[in-house]
Amino acid sequence: MDNKKNPKNSPLKNPVIIFLIISAIATIILNIAISAVSNPTKTQITYDKFLSMVNKDKVDEIIIESDRIIIYEKSDIDISEISQKTSKMISIFGISKKDVYEELQKESRKIYYTGYIRDERLLPVLDEHGVTYSTPIQYNNPILNFILSWILPLGIIYLIFFLLTRSMSKHIGGGGIMGIGQSNAKMYNIENKTGVTFADVAGQEEAKESLNEIVDFLHHPAKYTAIGAKQPKGALLVGPPGTGKTLLAKAVAGEANVPFFSLSGSEFVEMFVGVGASRVRDLFKQASQKAPCIIFIDEIDAIGKSRDAQISSNDEREQTLNQLLSEMDGFDSSKGLVILAATNRPEILDKALLRPGRFDRRIIVEKPDLKGREDILKVHIKNVKTDPSIDLHAMALATSGAVGADLANMVNEAALRAVRMGRNAVLQEDLMEAVEVIIAGKEKKDRILSEKEKRMVAFHEVGHALATALQKNTQPVHKITIVPRTMGALGYTMQMPEEEEHYLMSKDEILDQITVFLAGRAAEELVFGTKTTGASNDIERATSMARAMITQYGMSDKFGMAGLESIEHKYLDGRSVSNCSEETKTKIDEEIVSVLGACHDKAYSLLEGHRTALDEISEYLIKKETITGDEFMAIFNRIENPEPETEETKEETPENE
Repeated sequence: MDNKKNPKNSPLKNPVIIFLIISAIATIILNIAISAVSNPTKTQITYDKFLSMVNKDKVDEIIIESDRIIIYEKSDIDISEISQKTSKMISIFGISKKDVYEELQKESRKIYYTGYIRDERLLPVLDEHGVTYSTPIQYNNPILNFILSWILPLGIIYLIFFLLTRSMSKHIGGGGIMGIGQSNAKMYNIENKTGVTFADVAGQEEAKESLNEIVDFLHHPAKYTAIGAKQPKGALLVGPPGTGKTLLAKAVAGEANVPFFSLSGSEFVEMFVGVGASRVRDLFKQASQKAPCIIFIDEIDAIGKSRDAQISSNDEREQTLNQLLSEMDGFDSSKGLVILAATNRPEILDKALLRPGRFDRRIIVEKPDLKGREDILKVHIKNVKTDPSIDLHAMALATSGAVGADLANMVNEAALRAVRMGRNAVLQEDLMEAVEVIIAGKEKKDRILSEKEKRMVAFHEVGHALATALQKNTQPVHKITIVPRTMGALGYTMQMPEEEEHYLMSKDEILDQITVFLAGRAAEELVFGTKTTGASNDIERATSMARAMITQYGMSDKFGMAGLESIEHKYLDGRSVSNCSEETKTKIDEEIVSVLGACHDKAYSLLEGHRTALDEISEYLIKKETITGDEFMAIFNRIENPEPETEETKEETPENE
């Protein structure tokens, strides 16, 4: 029989015992502090010195206690030292100068003490020299003393401790300070489902196919183990924000019909070192008890950042990462425990986290293509009352580059607009207006442009549209407007592809697009002989495109196919990082200026050669404020390809509307 005590059952590990010990120590310290503060400083003297002070009339008052005599020396404050000004001030409150003098004397007295001796001669001497003497009447109630000395301090300490733990539990988790190392993952069990299946996810067919295999493994593990296949331990979902990574993880849990633990990477890291590692252990312990199940860690880059960067090292984060790596190696995948994680910064993750055996699969969740956007719109619009004539394909064409979250927002914005307009169903115009609201903002009705500014904006936007129509490698114009928007645009020209978007751009297409960007400034110079700030965004986009063409796409005559820049944070801002010397950077800037100058000259020549179309379309736009692509092309074709006018064609011409 083993008589050794289990260290886990040690009284010193009991939170209640620890609390009582701490409270007792704090109470003793508090009593000592109160005693020190409440008793003024006293100096010990001999009994004969005390008698000498009495005989010299230096004693004002004494208190005779059971074991000692407290001696109050007379103060040396003179009543004449109280200034006239002070006397006037104290007289306002009805206090006499004598009262103030007596109070000051009491406050400034020095205090001594000596041992008590039964001396029958003492009282006559005290009476002779006018010394006041007394003996304190002590009323000792042991119960009251115990309550004031022990119960009250313990109650105050407990109240502070309770408020502190309650406050910390809001930031640390439901377990309070005693449960600081417990996992606070949100769990969806079989009864409390995520409410999401693959039917709710559209536009990500490849990602769904990869994840569907994991679901099938959880449902039918025997057919995989029979051939010797092992279940992937983990899958990393990578993609831009809003593409549906979290939605896909919930759909996997919904399809697999198993418990689902969901939490963010930042929930592991706390101010206390070791808490994150403890939470990782607790999470995997809970998950192993519920297996088969799925663990989903959103924004895993919060704890999975590479440990190579020693300058920005973080002990708590690194301990948490080490514990996560250890737990991922330790669990048995045959039990049906799968780890899903999501990030939009895979390049900063630690290499040990990404190796096979931990995250065996990297599933790319990209921005949806045309068909994907149309499918996503169908999913989000199925619960919205719509007109039978709506065309989701046209909306999908107009939303190139939009992710699932953007499209859901657009559908909701269209429904809100339909309600504002007093309709009980969403029309096509609501959908298209919602696209513009998300891209450029709402119409700013209180911003009224002057007549001169209105003309400038109109010619600027028609310059863009004409450059688009006069070049073959551009997308057709869908809409031109000079109505200001809340995101700062005074007007804009909207282009929309006629068919499926393409993923490759030739050099000619890039140069033509740069020419379109710079055609607005060219129109201002051609018509008004000036330059305005309205072209700032156009110049920024044109410069960015020209730089990418030279440094990334290898389309420069000067530098050839050299990769002079690379993309960092591909799924976020797509920032470019230079890979060349300072001298080369200078030459790159010169090349960019040269490309922009050539495209600007081309835009100016195109508009100058079609000045009549520029003037007429701009005047029509000033009158209407907004025109469609069809109206624009009708006027353009009429001017560029004039036909003999008849009475019938005059009536159909937009100019005569």
